[in-house]
Amino acid sequence: MHTGLMSGSEELGAAERAWRAHLPTLIEQFAARWSLALEPRFTIGGSASWVAPARTRTGERVVLKLGWTHEEALHEADGLRLWDANGTVGLIDSCVDGPTTALLLEICEPGIALSRAMAEPDQDLVIARLLQRLWIQPPIGHPFRPLALMCDQWATGFELDNAEAIARGEEQIDPGLARAGIELFRQLPLTADRSVLLVTDLHHDNVLSARREPWLVIDPKPYLGDPAYDTLQHMLNFPGRLAADPRGLADRMAGLLGLDPGRVRLWLFARCVQESVEEPDLREVAAKLAP
Repeated sequence: MHTGLMSGSEELGAAERAWRAHLPTLIEQFAARWSLALEPRFTIGGSASWVAPARTRTGERVVLKLGWTHEEALHEADGLRLWDANGTVGLIDSCVDGPTTALLLEICEPGIALSRAMAEPDQDLVIARLLQRLWIQPPIGHPFRPLALMCDQWATGFELDNAEAIARGEEQIDPGLARAGIELFRQLPLTADRSVLLVTDLHHDNVLSARREPWLVIDPKPYLGDPAYDTLQHMLNFPGRLAADPRGLADRMAGLLGLDPGRVRLWLFARCVQESVEEPDLREVAAKLAP
């Protein structure tokens, strides 16, 4: 997924490398803070965090997650705290220490990813039920940023990346589709008639089986905005279905979630354009969805 970084990426890369070099010390620091006996880390997951199961002093199994504090995941702990384990993994404690965000989390066991557990159409039902529970109204004074901010950053990132690719002589998406899609990507967040707390990165590898509930969401990246946006990452994780019938997939998810299918199709078109530099297969999908 595009990071939306527009400038200073080399400096940010150096900062993350420095954080990674300091990671062994951080692991010891937070294991001591929460009196944890660590087990071997999980080998799957994102690239901006270190995650491992552990046992507390009383023998409770938990998860320690140490992340480099980056733009997209800035309010993960705030979102988990507000959702209060209703459809998400539970947050036991959290701490921000300089560039490090540390989370002590409920463990999901057996922890099988939704992507491995059932057929793709059945996964749609699980995702829809979870999203309907998670779309809540945060209280006054909440810290969550508007979806429009993220979309504007990502749109600017696309324009820079697309221009650079064209300058290198690389084939890119049709210029007319690019303009229309990125204009929509900026405008859609501003025209929503409803604003809720969004997960923004909910897909079948971020949903794990658990004992407390059949399925729990992990690794949210909360923003506040249009619920029609929140089904996009799920659809993008099914490239075969998306390429075969993008309108049908968008309409299916809209129906399961009680959303305007036309608006979901517009969002999907705009997002496919935005991702098209890094994901060339999405150019044809965008062409099929073009309004």
